Amino acid sequence: MLQDFVRTNTYRNAIINLSPEAIKNKIVMDVGAGSGILSYFAVQSGASKVYSIEASSMAGKMQKILDDANSNPNSKNRFLKDKIQIVKSKVEDIVVDIEKVDTIVSEPIGVLLVHERMLESYIYARDKYLKPNGTMAPSLGTICLAPITDSSLWAETMQKARFWQQPEYYSIDLTPLSTDAFKEYFSSPVVGCFNPNSIVSSTETISRFDVDFYKITLDEIKNITIPVCWDIKFTGIVHAIAGWFDLEFNLHDQLPVNQTKYDNSTDFMGNAYTPTNDANYSSFSSDTNGKSANSGARNPVTLCTGPNYPPTHWQQVRFLLPEPIAVNYGQRLVGKMTMVVNASRSYDMHLDVNLIENSFINSNAQIQQNLPPATQTPQLYSNNGPKYIRQAKCNWYLHEQIYNYSYNSNSNDYNNQINPENLNLYSAESNNIN
Repeated sequence: MLQDFVRTNTYRNAIINLSPEAIKNKIVMDVGAGSGILSYFAVQSGASKVYSIEASSMAGKMQKILDDANSNPNSKNRFLKDKIQIVKSKVEDIVVDIEKVDTIVSEPIGVLLVHERMLESYIYARDKYLKPNGTMAPSLGTICLAPITDSSLWAETMQKARFWQQPEYYSIDLTPLSTDAFKEYFSSPVVGCFNPNSIVSSTETISRFDVDFYKITLDEIKNITIPVCWDIKFTGIVHAIAGWFDLEFNLHDQLPVNQTKYDNSTDFMGNAYTPTNDANYSSFSSDTNGKSANSGARNPVTLCTGPNYPPTHWQQVRFLLPEPIAVNYGQRLVGKMTMVVNASRSYDMHLDVNLIENSFINSNAQIQQNLPPATQTPQLYSNNGPKYIRQAKCNWYLHEQIYNYSYNSNSNDYNNQINPENLNLYSAESNNIN
């Protein structure tokens, strides 16, 4: 991960940016310190003391660097002398006395923000060790979801599943395993970058779910429901739901610059809200990763892992639909994605959506009156409400992720796919047809 320049440089710039208020002459805790790089950055930015919490053997590697700093007058690491205390323990199991700290830094992030469940340790550390009005770095994580078309990945996955449909594989009938194989392949999230042009919804309706690390509780992080309300901007096929995340590094009293606001009056399908802000998921240009989001000394540093940004080791993730959804321009997918922790230090994912004719929606009141919960099977037609076309329910297991590197976001190999027709997508606007 040290070789992930985007990730490492973002954290370095964030710590520097926070330094005057939250690092310089402050007591800092680094939760899950790993190589110790964040602890070293904190000392470089003026921290008076850093508690580096690390349970693995990496604590010993850190100690070698500190031993060199403390014993060798000519060491380039001399700036670390007497600044860092390593605590070889999980933060939940610490037995030594540790004072309250001014700032907690950590890189507890996994695929789609939450995989590996390190965020729970980050929140635990906040509740036990952070001073009132102390700083969390990062301060905000945002999970982003969008429907995409990806016929190549879907076909490749189906081909793998069909292998188990062979009745004569060396005179062995594999077909008794075919159903299980299909379920396993299509319940495994696919980690890897994807073409940003494959997003089928409008950018304004890409789902954004904020996880405020200053406020979220341990119970809340274990059961997450993300409302989805995707306005379809192309006629085509939805093969998967794509996911990624953004991070922000804010002081305690700063408002997030990338926070999505919702109009509660449009509450429908239980928890689904229609975004009212104009910002989309690419509201910061690609050259802002690891920098302040806007001009100004104290604007927060942001990290975006979406498909329009430089790739990170987290990449993005795609959740393939066992049955792709044919959509038309102007329709809408509404429902929710539920994420519940499991025993594999990850999450079980459940999508429950309805495809409806957006043209039938004339007002928020009409939506509220006529749109049933996503768990209720809708009537196909309604005389006084939206037209229901189909319902989709899917399950995935985030810990069973597989990897696919067929799309290289740094390559020119996909320049021929900049137009929608190259991805089998159509809309009057994109094809310049009145």
